[in-house]
Amino acid sequence: MNDLIFHYDSLIKENSDPVYDSKELKEYMNKWDGNSFIENMKLSKNKTVLEVGVGTGRIALKTARLCKSFVGIDISPLTIERAKENLSHLHNVSLICDDFFTHDFSSNFDVIYSTLTFMHFKDKSLAIKKIYDLLNKNGLFVLSIDKNQSNIIDYGVRQIKIYPDNANNILASLKQNCFIIEKHYETELAHIFVSRK
Repeated sequence: MNDLIFHYDSLIKENSDPVYDSKELKEYMNKWDGNSFIENMKLSKNKTVLEVGVGTGRIALKTARLCKSFVGIDISPLTIERAKENLSHLHNVSLICDDFFTHDFSSNFDVIYSTLTFMHFKDKSLAIKKIYDLLNKNGLFVLSIDKNQSNIIDYGVRQIKIYPDNANNILASLKQNCFIIEKHYETELAHIFVSRK
């Protein structure tokens, strides 16, 4: 975990912030979590939302303005500091720097989503169980996982170990944890799951 924190803190020190990516890079990232990903959350001004792995706020900038309250959690202190800057104009946002698995949340949520974060979780079933427990009745969980099956991400200057996601295993784990699968579809680079409690 320390390697993961070091990596994401280093990205901030290197001034790598996807909020300020070029138009072309933003379009590339949309292959994991573009408009259809956000539309599947069915957000409205009376809903409470949690993003697991908020990063610098790339997706939160789109979702937080569409809901009543938004909470984002991330393990990297420098990433959370940057997210606070990027989202400072939105007054319904709370950001938490902590480990999702051990954090004691003070409330439940109507919508929980995560994109490109599950690859960092070794125990994906435990993450899904915690998400189920954190959802309000009939709450939605929208998940985007990477199709890449490598167990490392190579950034040139450093490599980080990841735990590749398997769509069939995620689907089985969602069902095992009592989620109702509303939708499962693929993009060029991702599997997207829309599940209801």
